[in-house]
Amino acid sequence: MATIDMVIFKSLDKIKHDKNTVVTLGTFDGFHLGHQQIIRSVLEKTKKYGGRNILITFDPHPRKIVSTKNHIKLLSTLSEKIEILSPLGIENLFVINFTKEFSQQTPEQFVTKYLVKGIGVKEIVIGYDHHFGKGRGGNFDLLSSLGEKYNFVITPVEEFKVGEETVSSTKIRNALLDGDVLKANKMLGRHYSFTGKVVRGDGRGKKLGYPTANLKIENEDKLLPAIGIYAAQCSVNGKWHNALLSIGSRPTFSSNGRVVPEVYMLDYNNDIYDIEVLIKVIQRIRGEEKFNSAEELIKQMDKDKETGLKIFKEVN
Repeated sequence: MATIDMVIFKSLDKIKHDKNTVVTLGTFDGFHLGHQQIIRSVLEKTKKYGGRNILITFDPHPRKIVSTKNHIKLLSTLSEKIEILSPLGIENLFVINFTKEFSQQTPEQFVTKYLVKGIGVKEIVIGYDHHFGKGRGGNFDLLSSLGEKYNFVITPVEEFKVGEETVSSTKIRNALLDGDVLKANKMLGRHYSFTGKVVRGDGRGKKLGYPTANLKIENEDKLLPAIGIYAAQCSVNGKWHNALLSIGSRPTFSSNGRVVPEVYMLDYNNDIYDIEVLIKVIQRIRGEEKFNSAEELIKQMDKDKETGLKIFKEVN
């Protein structure tokens, strides 16, 4: 299939009205297997009509604006969404700036302004449990009635299951917070990943024989897996290296409690300060522990390396 250069819009008035448009909308946090099933349906409908398609998403995440108490961490930042979505075949991406004012629109107002009068719509494809608009009042029933009024079709996509469990962003988020990276990866259909810039640390890892690269995560809303030690892979200048990832507060040497992600690459030891690297998290090895001495820590790190090597053999 030919690669399509996805066009990104951030303003409704930049989008040409075209009634022959297949639309899907949602936060699409993570672009997991359920989301990918929706996208496949959109592409099938687009081919059927010989029209165009557009995916509508929101930035920042709506819950960051409407819920002050229940702040959400992201599976995928906007830049990550774009990178994941680009090769999947969606032609147009419309990123709506989600504000408090925008959140006060009723579902009917949104559909009328943005879809019927703005973009143009022939069919809307949504997830089986999708809700939108003020008070999350927009759902399949409402869209069906609006479809009859404005002459468009609404198609719900069934839930996607891994084993007996329905895939959702919430379940993936909870799995990562529990350190269950294997479950999260199965639901995502790929390894969970994040990017970070390599910054200078205290150099302690090098003294212990395990030189690590301290990572600064640029987006504070990005979710990191639970504290612990992980088998991971690290991309430096486009080349992948097997690595051990530590997410923790380094309790053996520090008492400030600040959580720091750092990565030790098994086959690479060049100076990479100020370089942005991509981390794929493969599997959790253990939780974080406090050791009585540096020697005890080194022994455990040796064991972690052995465990990591076994995991990499299975992955590769």
